[in-house]
Amino acid sequence: MFNDASILITGGTGSFGKRYTRTILERYAPRRLIIFSRDELKQFEMAQEYNQSCMRYFLGDVRDGERLKQAMRGVDYVIHAAALKQVPAAEYNPMEAVKTNVHGAENVVRAALENEVQKVIALSTDKAANPINLYGATKLASDKIFIAANNIAGGHATRFSVVRYGNVIGSRGSVVPFFKRLIEQGAEEIPITDERMTRFWITLQQGVDFVLKNFERMQGGELFVPKIPSVRVTDLAKAMAPEIPQKFIGIRPGEKLHEVMCPADDSHLTIEFDDHFVIQPTINFTNKNANFHVNALGEHGMDVAQGFEYNSGANPHFLDVEGIQAMNHLAGV
Repeated sequence: MFNDASILITGGTGSFGKRYTRTILERYAPRRLIIFSRDELKQFEMAQEYNQSCMRYFLGDVRDGERLKQAMRGVDYVIHAAALKQVPAAEYNPMEAVKTNVHGAENVVRAALENEVQKVIALSTDKAANPINLYGATKLASDKIFIAANNIAGGHATRFSVVRYGNVIGSRGSVVPFFKRLIEQGAEEIPITDERMTRFWITLQQGVDFVLKNFERMQGGELFVPKIPSVRVTDLAKAMAPEIPQKFIGIRPGEKLHEVMCPADDSHLTIEFDDHFVIQPTINFTNKNANFHVNALGEHGMDVAQGFEYNSGANPHFLDVEGIQAMNHLAGV
């Protein structure tokens, strides 16, 4: 579906955007692949690696609705990856997080509708489920905006869906680069907030592949969640630095012991497929009657039990130390 198509990635110079770009160029022949971001240096550096004739680099900020509308002219598919993601930074600069993560989401929706974009997928986070920090709250608001956009679309053909997944191995927001830096600096201890802490674990390539697949699956209005393993942070530290002692420093403000991707409160809306879950919209769409139990690829799902919660601490699939090492190696960490 991406051959001879025009694709735009907001926040395209980030970890996800660069891997998505590489994957698209390796597998497809797009007409245009537009990187939309605000950092000219990162765009310059990325253009040294990806300089194919289909590549376009647009400076702009998702806060600027007019620039987005201009950038989306003639675009078929949009991946919205731009966000302010650092939990402490969002707590300290709340209005900046709101401007980018909430108002930016609204601008992406308006620009996509005005340009008759075919499909839009917005990236979310496990922190948007039952959020306890501002970053998670802004991403929950963003999720709701993109889902409701299918109603706002009215007679437009544009469809919007959301993809939510957990910690990406080796990304800038992951604990892995932090641990790696400590190890390289010869740290005598590895600081861990709480020995009980667990996290969902996914490689960058798995995240990219999941998004690509959901462009084929989506009807509009779904929130897609992959089935992925969990890790104990203590096991992660052992996998990376088996000889270095661990020090427990206490949980930080805005941090959870376990992350949730499908909340129990949404169990009546959650459908389980072979390798993923779909959370149906909480609102009724006036412009279409979608059966989310059968996706656009013909895959069938079943309702989960009432009260079901997809929680990193109760996940049936945990990686042990060897499994973490293998997955980190796969991710190039």
